[in-house]
Amino acid sequence: MDRSLDQRLDRIARHPFRAKFHLRGRDRATAELSGPSTLRWHAYDLIAKRLAPAEPYKDGKQTPYRGHPVFVAQHATATCCRTCLQRWHEIPKGRELSRAERAYVVEVICRWIEREMADAWGAGPGSAREDRT
Repeated sequence: MDRSLDQRLDRIARHPFRAKFHLRGRDRATAELSGPSTLRWHAYDLIAKRLAPAEPYKDGKQTPYRGHPVFVAQHATATCCRTCLQRWHEIPKGRELSRAERAYVVEVICRWIEREMADAWGAGPGSAREDRT
């Protein structure tokens, strides 16, 4: 799955809007201090509350552009709203996300963060993942 996930992330990153997003400043510092495990838990929680419902509150406007590494990753990976999920990841709107779909979205987000933090965490694409929490 890592290879196909990386290919999908590479394809999404070629879109001019998505290509603008990178972890910088406080968001990068938060990622560095939190580590992969903590960020994964944050992603699960944020996705469950903001994206998983059949009709998320303020869908299309519910994901801030900054303030947490997961938010930045959501925009970079097109997992920010149900419209983007449908367009880029073929996950239909109008119904609650399944457990597998939630896990997939979290994996997409965490993989993007991992790629952004490869130099700080020492885990680039294809390398063994190291958990520093």
